[in-house]
Amino acid sequence: MAGINKEWVDHWKRVGPELDKVRIRELRSFNHEERWPMIDALLQMGIDRAVPRITSGLVELQRRLARFKR
Repeated sequence: MAGINKEWVDHWKRVGPELDKVRIRELRSFNHEERWPMIDALLQMGIDRAVPRITSGLVELQRRLARFKR
């Protein structure tokens, strides 16, 4: 099993930088003006489905972290 994991890691070490180059090239060539309607629709979906928060979540985070401390 360890050999398979090492092969997998080695594979992504080789492929990862190439995928980063593709990602950077695609981001640089992205035409924002052409895609405004899609971008607006995605942002509007987030607004439409947003649930107002009553708290910041800090109390819940502290409660969960306290469990790990014990």
